[in-house]
Amino acid sequence: MTKTLNVAMIGGGFMGKAHAMAYASMPMFFWPAPAIPHRKVVVDVTDELAEDARQRFGFDEASSDWRAVVNRDDIDVVDICTPNNVHAEIAIAAAKAGKHIICEKPLARGGEEAREMLDAVEKAGVIHMVAFNYRRTPAVALARKYIEEGRIGKILNFRGTYLQDWSADPDGPLSWRFQKKIAGSGAIGDIGTHVVDLAHYLVGPISAVTAMTPTYVTTRPVQAGGQDKLGASEKNANAERATVDVDDEVVSLLKFENGAIGSLEATRNGYGRNNFITFEIHGTEGSILFNYERRDELRVMFNSDPADARGFRTVYSGPAHPYGEGLWPIPALGIGYSETKIVECYDLFKAIATGVQPSPNFADGYLTELVADALIESGETQQWVKVKT
Repeated sequence: MTKTLNVAMIGGGFMGKAHAMAYASMPMFFWPAPAIPHRKVVVDVTDELAEDARQRFGFDEASSDWRAVVNRDDIDVVDICTPNNVHAEIAIAAAKAGKHIICEKPLARGGEEAREMLDAVEKAGVIHMVAFNYRRTPAVALARKYIEEGRIGKILNFRGTYLQDWSADPDGPLSWRFQKKIAGSGAIGDIGTHVVDLAHYLVGPISAVTAMTPTYVTTRPVQAGGQDKLGASEKNANAERATVDVDDEVVSLLKFENGAIGSLEATRNGYGRNNFITFEIHGTEGSILFNYERRDELRVMFNSDPADARGFRTVYSGPAHPYGEGLWPIPALGIGYSETKIVECYDLFKAIATGVQPSPNFADGYLTELVADALIESGETQQWVKVKT
């Protein structure tokens, strides 16, 4: 009989919605499931918000006391979907309580904090995962498969972007994502770390960076109420304004440990770009191109192709590709954000069932934070900065 594991989810906002949907759906896609997620308790900052999340997301119980919840004997998995400033405190407490942990990205507000989290989970011997879900897009996993098979030869260059426009309007509210004490950084931590994770997943560790990290909008309206408002969803040009003290954009050159070079660009101020995550990888025997806004597709060019067939071709992800056995029976039926979270959930519960750490785990998240620290330092000094090891 498949084991059931009780989940305590801390945070009932946008990411809580995505995670709750994955818990409900994962066994429908991957059956027999490695374990059954049971939505036991959801925690939010007030009893009222927690009860609303309980009803919306199908949990048994609601609470506003995460400390009491993570120490309960009937909780197996702690899911951290909170702003960045409490990731470390919750994760360390959950590890000490012997709980398996999934934490939303970025893992922490910097490398030092991430190191404390990694030490705690390693000491506790629990399963731990960072929710960089974009690497679980089947086309991205297929790109890694081609790379590992040597289909594009030795990697020469990586170019990655994550472009959005939700914060381009200067009258968009002062989300916690614009406050260094809560977020740690701006575009670097919020979306740039996704590009770093993809680079690490597909190419290997980044060894040095040089970056520009401008802030375009220096003040924003203070939002009313306790619920965080993302971007310009609730504009108020006449409200009191407060300081933005994080970066709006990062543009960086990269050096990899294996000798490859590359670039990274991330912005939340690019009008017309919604969730534009791309990478292009050139190797000695071919190239790979991916655009998340067309996430069923992987474009590839192999040097081994005959002369009359050379050029990019499009491969539509489906049953023959990574995770295809659990998703849809025909290629190009449509992979969405929710499917990446379902696959993420599957990999987490498979890791718990087998006792084998998943990837990306807290060690991967720590390495990503070291790159983020280097990007911040380089933006301040305008110099090449080596990534600490």
